[in-house]
Amino acid sequence: MLAIILRRLLASIPLVLAVTLLAFLLNQLAPGDLAATIVGADASREQYETLRKQLGLDQPLLWQYGAWLVQALQGDLGTSFFTGERVADLLNERLAVSLCILAGLLLVCVSAGLVLGVASALRGGWVGRAIDTLSLAGLVFPSFWLALVLISVFAVWLQWLPATGYTRFSDDPWEWLLGLVLPVLSVSMYSITSVAKQTRDAMADVMGRDFIRALRASGVPERSVVWKHGLRNAALPVVTVLGLVLIAGIGGTVFVERIFVLPGLGSLAVSAAQSKDVVLLQGVTLYFTLITIVINLLVDLSYGWLNPRVRVQ
Repeated sequence: MLAIILRRLLASIPLVLAVTLLAFLLNQLAPGDLAATIVGADASREQYETLRKQLGLDQPLLWQYGAWLVQALQGDLGTSFFTGERVADLLNERLAVSLCILAGLLLVCVSAGLVLGVASALRGGWVGRAIDTLSLAGLVFPSFWLALVLISVFAVWLQWLPATGYTRFSDDPWEWLLGLVLPVLSVSMYSITSVAKQTRDAMADVMGRDFIRALRASGVPERSVVWKHGLRNAALPVVTVLGLVLIAGIGGTVFVERIFVLPGLGSLAVSAAQSKDVVLLQGVTLYFTLITIVINLLVDLSYGWLNPRVRVQ
């Protein structure tokens, strides 16, 4: 297992370099001038050129990226051009919010998706048709539209849940939980049906195999046959979908955090892009890339835990 982790981490190094380099080049080539934005329209040409030199914007792009990379390897992601705060501090303050949304997404998809998928595989009928309908609805109605509908119903009309804002767990655990319900549901609708459909197809295949019939013939309880033996053998493709769902959820948090006014990495990325704070946006890109790598690593480790043959290979 340790060899798998080391192999995946080493293979991830080129990915981090490629993503951060591409993001840096795209940020620099985007319309707008950072130095002109900072000094304002009334500044002189000399002030403008002086600031460009101070920020290192007069250097070639690859030199600027190399300077950022050297600092990043030392644990220094730079300083925000507009707030003057250390980028690492800004990101670490907001990381917990985005991770809470992703953890909630995983919890909802695993619990609801597996139950619906297993029920559809064993019973079929209206459960399977409902899953297909909800899956199509998830494609038609994006997460930000669903977020607005949920706010209108549960926050404005019923007044059961808060519409916006975030409460830290250390301040009030109950308010923290209530504040995450609508954001998590907003990014979970299509993901639940995706997991349910994959679970249904995998379980339908596994439950028709010979070893399932042998277990039933030997008197093993049906609950154990389904949830212990059947689901574990059908879990590999489901785990793959869960990994893809979490990675897609990273993009969903960008919209959801803006709508619900949550202080997460997604809302920080939007603010950095609007102000053309290249250093801050570069840090957010790095964090999103590392989160993606961790998710893929957990998926690989889950393969080894579910199927011993994967560990041997």
